[in-house]
Amino acid sequence: MTAINAADSVGDRSRWFYAWMAMACLAIAVVGFVPTYFVPLTRGAAFSPPFQHIHGLLFFGWMIFFCTQTWLVATGRAQAHRDWGMLGVALATAMVASVFVIVGIRINAYANPEFAAGMRAFSWVQVSGMIFFGSVVALAIANVKKPDIHKRLMLLATIGLLDAPIARWFLVAMGGLPPAVNGEIPPPPVFVDLIPGALSVMFLLVPIIFDWRTRGRPHPVYMIGAGVLVAKYATLVQVSQLAAWDSAARWIAGLGG
Repeated sequence: MTAINAADSVGDRSRWFYAWMAMACLAIAVVGFVPTYFVPLTRGAAFSPPFQHIHGLLFFGWMIFFCTQTWLVATGRAQAHRDWGMLGVALATAMVASVFVIVGIRINAYANPEFAAGMRAFSWVQVSGMIFFGSVVALAIANVKKPDIHKRLMLLATIGLLDAPIARWFLVAMGGLPPAVNGEIPPPPVFVDLIPGALSVMFLLVPIIFDWRTRGRPHPVYMIGAGVLVAKYATLVQVSQLAAWDSAARWIAGLGG
């Protein structure tokens, strides 16, 4: 009975751990996007193409959805969690598609050829993030009947999104966007995502340590996922400068006319 009670205790701790990790991811997104997007939006100062707002709604919706799903499991409503699963599939698919649309819109928005080239390079930050997110969510769906793997993949996919809101922290600290040049704001250099990316990878240490304490060892999902993320950020600048990526970004931009 002692062993059974101990296993139940670990299971309860694990369910609530993932609920609180989801809330932490949401909090990071709120801290990043409320002052830089939502507050300006309420003041009528967030002038963006209409699809930009749809894109933002999808990503913020994912954070809320992920929190809701983990909360359902933590409170013993696993069937409701499964019932809402298809919404997550649809939402993740729409998120990936929206990034390609946004990339095309942003590249085509520049009249200055130098700025357009810079945005094509920077778009690798967004596209590589979606390749990671989409691939991990697909693996999570494939492992939906293996809860220990599924829940870790879903958390890994969500942590992979955190470089964007973390980057907004630095944007606020630096006083906002750079001044416009001939009416156009220069695109950010690719290297600005390296520190936010490193911080998001470091956030993975929390579930890794939790696994170490509850399982005796880190789960392979986190170790492999951390390795892939480190490789992604380590090669971010180099890949963004490749002629092959520039051609791919031009193709994406061409989809938007």
